[in-house]
Amino acid sequence: MFKIRIITFFIFLAIFAVVFQIGSMSSVNEEEANAFMAEFEDLVLDIDAFGIFVHNTTIALPMFIPGFGIVWGMFSAWSTGFALAAIATIVPEIADIPPLSILFLSPFGLMEVFAYSLGISRSFILIRAIIKKTKLRLLIKPTVIEIGIVLAFLLVGGYLEFYMIELVQEAGSKLSDF
Repeated sequence: MFKIRIITFFIFLAIFAVVFQIGSMSSVNEEEANAFMAEFEDLVLDIDAFGIFVHNTTIALPMFIPGFGIVWGMFSAWSTGFALAAIATIVPEIADIPPLSILFLSPFGLMEVFAYSLGISRSFILIRAIIKKTKLRLLIKPTVIEIGIVLAFLLVGGYLEFYMIELVQEAGSKLSDF
């Protein structure tokens, strides 16, 4: 059973990455990119580490809903890739960075994709159990444990992301002093 769980996790990790990549290859015109950036700036204005955690948690928890979580997870992957494409339209230097490297090489990106893949794959396991009429009571404990793991990863990831944002902003302000 554990072997199937690991395989399911990695299958949905790969699917998430592919859908993210597809979203990042979207063509975004400058008007759409500017509109996105305005919304994004409003979203992150005065956000702190806990705010990042709450935002990512509101994205991750619906991924545990049987069946719906898969669709929600794929939409989240695509929209995150699309957001990256919009940012690359405004900041052309970002376009030179492979999108999957941002996802898999940043510590908070890796934590988020791990958490999202865990939720999406659990959604698949739960909907499969419902279809097969398996006793769901047996799946409550592992699901609760995985929700706890996701919350822990997102909390740590939120603090790491906030810390890295602060470092970049601090470096930017020091460069502007010259």
